[in-house]
Amino acid sequence: MTSLADDTRWLDATDTAALVRSGQVSASEMLDAAIERIETIDPALNAVIIRWFDHARDLAKGALPDGPFRGVPFLLKDLWAHFEGQTLSNGNQALKDAAPISPADTTLVARFKRAGLVTAGRTNSPEFGSLPCTEPLAWGPTRNPWNTDHSPGGSSGGSAAAVAAGMVPIAHASDGGGSIRIPASCCGLVGLKPSQGRITLGPYRDESNLGVELCVSRSVRDTAALLDAVHGPGVGDTVIAPPPTRSYLSEVGAPVEPLRIGLLDHHPFGPEVHPECAQAARDTAALLESLGHHVERGFPSAMANADFARRFGAMWSTNMGASFARIEAQIGRPLGPDDVELVNRVQAEFARGVNGVDYALSLSANVEFRRAVQQWWTEGWDLLLTPTLAEPPAPIGTFLNDEQNPMAPMARAGQYVAFTPAFNASGQPAISLPLHWTPEGLPVGVQLVAAYGRDDLLLRVAAQLEEANPWAHRRPTL
Repeated sequence: MTSLADDTRWLDATDTAALVRSGQVSASEMLDAAIERIETIDPALNAVIIRWFDHARDLAKGALPDGPFRGVPFLLKDLWAHFEGQTLSNGNQALKDAAPISPADTTLVARFKRAGLVTAGRTNSPEFGSLPCTEPLAWGPTRNPWNTDHSPGGSSGGSAAAVAAGMVPIAHASDGGGSIRIPASCCGLVGLKPSQGRITLGPYRDESNLGVELCVSRSVRDTAALLDAVHGPGVGDTVIAPPPTRSYLSEVGAPVEPLRIGLLDHHPFGPEVHPECAQAARDTAALLESLGHHVERGFPSAMANADFARRFGAMWSTNMGASFARIEAQIGRPLGPDDVELVNRVQAEFARGVNGVDYALSLSANVEFRRAVQQWWTEGWDLLLTPTLAEPPAPIGTFLNDEQNPMAPMARAGQYVAFTPAFNASGQPAISLPLHWTPEGLPVGVQLVAAYGRDDLLLRVAAQLEEANPWAHRRPTL
């Protein structure tokens, strides 16, 4: 690597932007350093699967918007995030082969551009984002920089691997059942799932969807500053989170009043949680107590209702069926049995048997669940603390398609992601923080959840924990 590629490898996005703003380094030089890192490091990881380096170089040489991240190299997840003039595969072989060109940016991608970010390509995602790993048949597996025998999680695993390995300081991520928080936990990063309706999904996706979008990053301040740059509704949005009273970046380092925090360190209704994950939550509880907060065991009782998993699965499968319809419209033909991975094909086939009444009842059940979960925060609780995952990062191949039992990967996923999907259903903000490592050197994240709309409180406490137990010095050695 050149000295610049090496010297800037571990800067966060805030410091990277400061270098460009000061004139010490140009946007083009910073981009070339990132490209060199990608070309050097990525063969071991397979994180950056679509590259538009020449286009990015043209952008960096031009008049970039004077946003807070002007000149910062960036990567976009290969899932639903249209970038005008570029391809998008959603981890699917048929789309990869057809290579349709996106006619316009999504609203969020346009906001990334206005923030000054220079996007150099796309990061790997599981097909349609359906699993908590990143091993699509179309592109092959992405590997965890901390141990390449393990997964970086999913579905934003490519983005997390690229940031954790030092290719770029920050990258796009999205979360429909934990897909920002899961890879953040697996890769030792910050991963905020904002409140539903905090950031528009327009113009192609509906805010009533389970998914939200933002990033994975190395520092709380980067996440807060990017949220400042991109939050807000879009045209036609019907779910809109209440606006903040001040900037999210101002929450970083702000005083934190003593809070009442519930601790959930066991699976709400299923198998045992791995000891390292439970210990991560308990250690964080002790740290929060030392910072003046009151932590006691407690969590929303609705999370212990195993029927929620079935309801969530029904909605997830129906969304898969809708995804198929969108893909068929893009490629101009029906999807055949060889066009889609088995686990997703089976879910879409299940969705075809769900009638309008079934789906309406599923949505109604989700509303009941959302209200029951959110009720807990009205009863004197400020935050919920959990492990992010029930296990440390899974080995590559844990969620492979199984011809004998096509839904086996989803069943295995349900055990792995015991703590994340509930808050997609409830719409609440949740953040994964890298506060624990196993004796083998694998990251283990802890999750904090706030009341709906209280992204500000979540970032304030996250910054307090980052100061008390910093992680910036922890870096994988490939």
